[in-house]
Amino acid sequence: MSDQPSNRSILPDFDNLDFVPVFDAFDEGIIITDTGGRILYYNEAQAGIDDLRPGNVIGKRVGDIYRLDWHDSLIFRCLEAETPIIGKLFFYRTCKGKLANTIHSVLPLHLNGSLAGAICFVKNYNLLEKVMSGYSTWSPNTPPEWTNGTRYQFSDIMGVEKSILHALTMARLAAESSSPVMLFGETGSGKEMFAQSIHNYSPRRDNPFVGINCAAIPDTLLEGLLFGTVKGAFTGAVDKMGLFEQANGGTLFLDEINSMPIALQAKLLRVLQEKKIRRVGASGEVPVDLKIISSVNIPAHKAIREKQLRMDLFYRLAVVYIAIPPLREQPEGIETLTRHFIYKNNLVLGKKVCAVSEPVMSFFRTYHWPGNVRELEHLIEGAMNTIGPDTTLRISHLPPHLLLYQIHDDGPPLRVMPIDHPATLPVEPTGDPDGGVAPPGPGVRDLRERRQEQELKMIDDALWAAGGNISAAARMLNVSRQLIHYKMRKYGLRRKTYRGPIGNSPIS
Repeated sequence: MSDQPSNRSILPDFDNLDFVPVFDAFDEGIIITDTGGRILYYNEAQAGIDDLRPGNVIGKRVGDIYRLDWHDSLIFRCLEAETPIIGKLFFYRTCKGKLANTIHSVLPLHLNGSLAGAICFVKNYNLLEKVMSGYSTWSPNTPPEWTNGTRYQFSDIMGVEKSILHALTMARLAAESSSPVMLFGETGSGKEMFAQSIHNYSPRRDNPFVGINCAAIPDTLLEGLLFGTVKGAFTGAVDKMGLFEQANGGTLFLDEINSMPIALQAKLLRVLQEKKIRRVGASGEVPVDLKIISSVNIPAHKAIREKQLRMDLFYRLAVVYIAIPPLREQPEGIETLTRHFIYKNNLVLGKKVCAVSEPVMSFFRTYHWPGNVRELEHLIEGAMNTIGPDTTLRISHLPPHLLLYQIHDDGPPLRVMPIDHPATLPVEPTGDPDGGVAPPGPGVRDLRERRQEQELKMIDDALWAAGGNISAAARMLNVSRQLIHYKMRKYGLRRKTYRGPIGNSPIS
């Protein structure tokens, strides 16, 4: 019997709580703290993630166990705001130097209506890579295909912006019925992944998922491929089941349906009405029961106006219409995706990249990403193939065609982050040739500092005037809401500070 205190020795009546044995058996880490950040409970799974003994942790404060200050710690953020933090990708380093790559969910705990502490659930991201059934759609590795013909589910979709979270909510709700769903998204935005996730969340998940890109099939072959053929219908024709029959009982995904010939769209309309298909050359019909998911790569109203999509077919297929935002409209998510792809490629390519230079990260935030998430994935994978032993992704590692007109290094440098900074991907200083910025002289440094001071004052004044309303402050400054969020993180500004009477700015 160890003489170390147990992982629930701090609370006098902790042993009498019914849920404690359940927490002890969890395969993910659990930490419970009081309002001051003192650790009251710390299970064995968390001990395995941190490589620490529970007896050496219980009773100590979060700041004593982890190299985090109050602003960096998700537990302290939760306690301060009294709001949950769900599914946050999080790097941290323990007091012993162990670096952990995790997914955190932290929830406030209340007792008799008052804040009593916080509970933190921790998933080991490294372990998830080994056990989860399918990798993300944007992984360097091709995920294994399931028996129903899919690879992805909703848990594989990464995003933090309201627009992508709204799309995910709509998709989950639409999966519960047999009503048709139409997805709108640019090339590379993840339409296929959404379609497969809807199928795997639906009651039809045990039946086939069949997908086809209508733009990739010649018009003369598309009808036979969709509806099937009978022997003798045309020279070389054989009895063959079409995709509608193959997907019977499951889901058929018609990608880029606006590329389908208008005449074939009329036949598709009849299938939707009658729920029967007729093979090419056949006299009889075959009943089908399936959910149809379609997609367009331009806005539906534009496709209708340009006569790429029949209006009556649109009304049939777009019972639920879901817009998937392009990557350029997800500036908050670019950093998360960058971290994700670097981590994935580290595993696949055996690299040890742990940071991104400031000009590269700045470019990622401002580039228009015509290829969306797929382009970001391939860009990072290509860069890491040529990065060599370097541990920082720099301008010199990016494809030359991007550098000709996109990256400008004349702006103020970002604050240098340590490798284990939890909120952002580590940013390396850029005072070297590979970083793309020459070391500044004293005069240049003073100019940059003054520019930052002026920028900070303008943002601070706007936030005070708006009472902490980010959207209102962005309108005052004529910039995007996402940029205000980024600048607030950069300068350490907290929204809660400004939630007082409007117009009471302490800065004159």
